[in-house]
Amino acid sequence: MDTVSNSTATTMAARFRGFLPVIVDVETGGFEAERDALLEIAVVSVRMDASGLLVPCPAVAANVEPFPGANIDPRSLEVTGIDPDHPFRGALPERQALDHVFAAVREAVKETECQRAILVGHNAAFDLGFLNAAVRRVGHKRNPFHPFSCFDTATLGGLAYGQTVLSRAAIAAGVPFDTREAHSAIYDAERTAELFCEIVNRWRRLELSEQEKPTPLAV
Repeated sequence: MDTVSNSTATTMAARFRGFLPVIVDVETGGFEAERDALLEIAVVSVRMDASGLLVPCPAVAANVEPFPGANIDPRSLEVTGIDPDHPFRGALPERQALDHVFAAVREAVKETECQRAILVGHNAAFDLGFLNAAVRRVGHKRNPFHPFSCFDTATLGGLAYGQTVLSRAAIAAGVPFDTREAHSAIYDAERTAELFCEIVNRWRRLELSEQEKPTPLAV
């Protein structure tokens, strides 16, 4: 993760009440977090530039081994294109996969002087549900994410652009989106991060433009 100056770190910490937005995308073997396999996870933290605008950082990701007894719906694999048994997938057990991405998130939280990470996702309850289920399964004690609060870019995209589908909201925000690359945790996390930053920055630019307006003269 890139280091940031003390001034922008302090501002970043203040922007979301001490929470650092971290975009998360998971690819899974179904829709039931407690019984279906977690197969991929990617996280993208954000930083703030000198103008107060958010910029995404590089993604940190892991392919994940299905936990013992996990269900994998073949229809989900048709959508994601994931082959859980591919010899070159380099998948990690759930505990190691979480350790890998959580270490990067904790470092980002520290660098930005925040207290905790808050998950940002497109239909965020889905990603948060699978993340929390994996945390419970492995008994992880150092989860850097808030356990139930999150930012949902489906909702934010509907507010800002009238679009709730990720590809359509991204395009409306000026973020290129290749549907052939979709349903990869890294790709979807990166596009979701760009969308989130564009929405937040839209409000920041509005704030800056309001500050630049001349003060009306008193009558």
